[in-house]
Amino acid sequence: MTTFEVVFIATPALGNLIPAVEFANLLTKHHRHLSATVLIITIPHRPLVNTYAQSRASSATNLRFLHLPPVDPPAPDQYRSSFAFINLLIEKHNHHIKRALLDLKSTSDSVRIAALFVDMFTTTAIDIAAELDVPCYLFFASPASFLGFTLHLPSSEAMESETEFVVPSFRNPLPRPVLPNLVLDAGDARSWVSYHAGRYRETKGIVVNTVDELELYALRSLHDDPRLPPVYAIGLVLDLDGSARWDPNWVQCGQIMEWLDRQPTSSVVFLCFGSMGSLKPSQVEQIAIGLERAGVRFLWALREPPKAQLSDPRDYEDYKDVLPDGFLERTTGIGLVCGWVPQMKVLAHVAIGGFVSHCGWNSILESLWHGVPIATWPVYAEQQMNAFEMVKELGLSVEIRLDYRAGGDLVRAEEVEKGVRLLMNDSDEIRRKVMEMSGKCKMALIENGSSYGNLVFLIQELTNPCI
Repeated sequence: MTTFEVVFIATPALGNLIPAVEFANLLTKHHRHLSATVLIITIPHRPLVNTYAQSRASSATNLRFLHLPPVDPPAPDQYRSSFAFINLLIEKHNHHIKRALLDLKSTSDSVRIAALFVDMFTTTAIDIAAELDVPCYLFFASPASFLGFTLHLPSSEAMESETEFVVPSFRNPLPRPVLPNLVLDAGDARSWVSYHAGRYRETKGIVVNTVDELELYALRSLHDDPRLPPVYAIGLVLDLDGSARWDPNWVQCGQIMEWLDRQPTSSVVFLCFGSMGSLKPSQVEQIAIGLERAGVRFLWALREPPKAQLSDPRDYEDYKDVLPDGFLERTTGIGLVCGWVPQMKVLAHVAIGGFVSHCGWNSILESLWHGVPIATWPVYAEQQMNAFEMVKELGLSVEIRLDYRAGGDLVRAEEVEKGVRLLMNDSDEIRRKVMEMSGKCKMALIENGSSYGNLVFLIQELTNPCI
């Protein structure tokens, strides 16, 4: 009996790696003759990638992790932005990716490589798949709306002169302030985004972690593009156990859950800015003042900015170093400040009533799964566009800011207070719509659901390429 192997190569960041791993796991669970190999690129200053991969490997069946050998970093004269550095570093692993595929091909006559899945920033590996005659697919861990944007990037001239941009995957024109830094930068970052988008069209299919019922408009625009391969919406792909099984700080996690157990239902606002999210001290102070004025119960995941480029944020050794004098004492009993949190587990808790989020796509999907409304506070990557979609396109979130970005103008305490109060006390209609969408997303995953059907069709294509 033939075994079909699917191979994944993901950008070395948790926001890219975790959904790719969960999708690989989903494929193997749906077809007993499918197994998956995830190729891991490691960066020394991002230990959480290694921690996650090692822990996930110990609990997986039909899913294995292969750590690629290290490579020398790109020379400083080859890049100007950290984004370009990451892309060049990934490209330098291509010979290791080729070696891994060749080794898998030679394992057994009964094993066939059904596909290589690249992600949005690992498309240089498409050439290796073509050379080895391996079908290549794109796994896109961001929303369909952003995929559509990358495929219709405004020209450099338009970026300099226009204030709004019409993009087929959005109903409304996009204001310039919600565009990602990666494309606002006229240098090498924008060039890499454009390069990857051009390569998406070369794949055999595009798999998006979204749901037809959630992004109907954006997905229709992609299906209507004759230059694109088939697009499969197979979400929501989530790690339902969250970081609980590999979290680096188990003791603190237990304390957080115990604290939540003592809070009334839907009474706590949860503030978290993602695995790479951190804010400067002056912004932390404004959040603290706004939370205290709002007078609501809160759980705040507060992390220190990284000390070096491409490093992960760290937990503060002492929160008093960054919070206003007396804040912790004055909010004792109604608030808890912590470091890294098992976000999925926290959102699942009945005490959580709202989520102040950076609007990473994984976080948005997790909040929708648990029916927790979001107040938008984007920080980096495509999060400003995600926030715009959630507020202006879908009406599923409360707006604190749509255009905030790391190092930008401060969100003042008055805005924090207003946004938190609105989220927790005056968002009944949004809360109703979020709960309704949560139900639709869950229904999409069961038999006869939209995502279930798309996944079955994709697996048929992977295991019978003559279809």
